[in-house]
Parts: sequence; C-alpha cells; structure tokens
Amino acid sequence: MLYWLWMFILGLIIGVVAKLLMPGKDPGGFFVTALLGIAGMFVGGWLSGLIFGTPATGFTPSGFIGGTIGSLILLFVYRLAMKPK
Repeated sequence: MLYWLWMFILGLIIGVVAKLLMPGKDPGGFFVTALLGIAGMFVGGWLSGLIFGTPATGFTPSGFIGGTIGSLILLFVYRLAMKPK
C-alpha cells in the first residue's frame, strides 16, 4: 500500500522534471503534466523493474530514470495528440 503512495508522490515530482526537460506550451497545463508524470512513473517504473530485475519495494534509480523517460514519452504523445490542426 505504501509503495503505491510513494509511486504517486514520485510521479508528481517526475511530472515536474519532465516538464523542465521538455519545455514548451502544454495544452493541459500543470495538472495534466502532473497526471502524465504519475502515469509515466507507474509505466516506466514497472518496465524498468522488469528489465533490470529490481523489486517493486520503493525508490530505485532505475525506476526514477524509467519513470522520467516514460513521462517524457507520454508528454510528447500528448502534445502531438492535442496539437491544433
């Protein structure tokens, strides 16, 4: 249970990191960027755990890096999807 809360909090932080690494105007603002960070943390952290074999018990550097990369990818896809035509 505490693991999911930790992932949620780290996801918020990673959303901010992803926004700093990929500056520009986001169609959804801070709230959407934070949600994308949370989703990226869950997906990227889970994938890095599978790839590197790290247990899902808390913070790992590979989970943070995987979460950041996942958030950047989700932010990029979101910008493409919400781009004005």
